[in-house]
Amino acid sequence: MKTILVIPDCQTKPGVDTSHLDWLGKYIVKVRPDIIVNLGDFFDMPSLSSYDKGKASIEGRRISEDIEFSRNALEQITRPLRALQKKGNQAYNPRLVFILGNHEQRIVRYTENNPELQGSISYDTLGIKELGWELYDFLEVVNIEGILFSHYFANPMSGRPYTGRAHSLVQRVGKSFVQGHRQELDYCCRELVDGDKQFGLVAGAFYLHDEGYKGYQGNKHWRGVVVLHEVQNGWGDAMFVSTEYLRRKYG
Repeated sequence: MKTILVIPDCQTKPGVDTSHLDWLGKYIVKVRPDIIVNLGDFFDMPSLSSYDKGKASIEGRRISEDIEFSRNALEQITRPLRALQKKGNQAYNPRLVFILGNHEQRIVRYTENNPELQGSISYDTLGIKELGWELYDFLEVVNIEGILFSHYFANPMSGRPYTGRAHSLVQRVGKSFVQGHRQELDYCCRELVDGDKQFGLVAGAFYLHDEGYKGYQGNKHWRGVVVLHEVQNGWGDAMFVSTEYLRRKYG
C-alpha cells in the first residue's frame, strides 16, 4: 500500500510569501510519502493573465521573473529531500508527479495569440522535469493506484470544469478522484453495493497570501495539503494537513 501527498494550487508569483514550501519540504522528509502529486496552478504566471490585460495592475510584470520565482519555489519543496539524498540516503526517492493547471497553460494560450514567440517559451521553459518531476499536460488524467488525478475534471461536451460539490462530481467521474482548481476543500466518500469504496476530493489551496480577486470573504478558505494513507484499489484514507499545522511544527 502506498502513501500519496497531494499539493493543491499554490499560485506562486513574485512578491508572495513561500515559507510554507520550506515547511512542506521538512514535513516530506519526516513522513516520507511514496508519491507526491502537484495538482498544478503552481506557476501563477500573472504576467500572462488575460483578465488583467489593459489594466494598471499588469504594469511591470515580466514572464522571466514569474518563471524564475516559481521555479525557485518548486525547488524549495524538494530541497530537504535532495539534501537527505546527498548525505547518502538514497533509499528514500519518492515519485514526483506534476499535472499542469490552467495557470501554466497561459503559456500555450499566449504563444497561440503571439505566434512570433513560439519556440522561445514553452512548458519546458518552466524547468519542471529538470527538478525531477514527471510532467503531465493540462487536463490529462493520471491514474495512480486506481485514483484519478487531474487539475480538474471537465464536461466532455464543453471542456469546462464540472460544477457541483464533491458528492455529485464523484458520480460523474465514476471513480475516486482528486483535483485542484477550486480554492476550497471539498471531500466526500461513498460505499457501493459490492463493498467497494470511492471518494472525491477537491483539495483546496496551499498558499499563505490572499488573492485580491476573491475579496474579504473569499479568502477565508482552508489552506493545506492532503495525505492519502493506505492507498490501494482506488481508495485512500484522507488526512488534512493545514498550513497552520506546518507552521507550528516546522516554521
